[in-house]
Amino acid sequence: MLSGIKIVEICGIGPGPFCAMHLADLGADVIAVERGDPANAGKPAEGYVLNRGKRSVVADLKTQEGRDLVLRLVGDADALIEGMRPGVMERLGLGPDVLQERNPRLVYGRMTGWGQGGPMANAAGHDNNYISVSGALYYNGTPAEPPSSAITAVGDIGGGALYLAVGLLAGILNARQTGKGTVVDAAIVDGSAHMLQLLLSTKKAGMVVGARGENMHDSSHFYATYRCADGNFVTVGAIEPQFYALLLEKLGLEDVPQFAGQWDRKRWPEMHRHFAEIFAGRTRAEWCALLEGTDVCFGPVLSPQEAAVHPHNAARGIYFERDGELEAMPAPRFDGQARTPGAIPLRGQHTEQVFASLEHGLVWKRA
Repeated sequence: MLSGIKIVEICGIGPGPFCAMHLADLGADVIAVERGDPANAGKPAEGYVLNRGKRSVVADLKTQEGRDLVLRLVGDADALIEGMRPGVMERLGLGPDVLQERNPRLVYGRMTGWGQGGPMANAAGHDNNYISVSGALYYNGTPAEPPSSAITAVGDIGGGALYLAVGLLAGILNARQTGKGTVVDAAIVDGSAHMLQLLLSTKKAGMVVGARGENMHDSSHFYATYRCADGNFVTVGAIEPQFYALLLEKLGLEDVPQFAGQWDRKRWPEMHRHFAEIFAGRTRAEWCALLEGTDVCFGPVLSPQEAAVHPHNAARGIYFERDGELEAMPAPRFDGQARTPGAIPLRGQHTEQVFASLEHGLVWKRA
């Protein structure tokens, strides 16, 4: 779908490489510029699965040769991705002004946690720090426990990599119309805050009414996670009245008066305790046999390895294994088909090829 889109990635860690992989999954031609280290030449890079579908070149950006490589690559590229702290690329002589002088149509994508400006812009941080400050961590979990992050999903990927991808594609479309590139400031604090908009919009519906532990998703009995007899967990999300009625029927509670008032918040703690006792009486597999595939809005809590062999996921081919490692297929699908993920290159595998192609002006013309 993105055939013909040309991306230069200045390799870092986390959301930047994921964004570049996602674009490569969708057909973009991505050249990953990795740090020069002779000891690692010809070996998979750390986090190498995120390099799938890319071409890998090794360069030391602290040398003139390395900087010249980037300047030559961006000459005919649509976009560049970098994830350095603010000011680092400028000190290397590879900031937006320099690269866009070389290519006015270039979309310069900057991936950071705190953003390019603000009091914390130059501070170190990780996924859980960014989403705690943005407000995205606040409602996660129960009031009895500290908020727990969904390890990279909300911050690095959701609020970071995917917002950068959308920003880059918007910038590329604009550049093709106007001939002018732009600088995309993709900050995880921005994106993860924006992701809260759906949650914030539920206030009028009474789903979010106050502090953590006072809302439908973190204190009700009908939207919760429960421990089963075997120590595994299941989720229910029977928000709508018809789904709640079906859940009560499945649990044998349809004629118990105390459960009739679904939105009686004062009784939620009592009803939650009763539900917990019920779910603790059967194994996860037994609950799946009773509830999975029905309209009670149910799902077992699975590890990625378990998810890979779940009948629904297996039927859709969501996961696959390569060299003994689990990977997820590209998403979304187009015309009902998932795209085939590209090969995972060794570090610097394409260095000689790319340098040779640059001499003939053919670097972006892949076979």
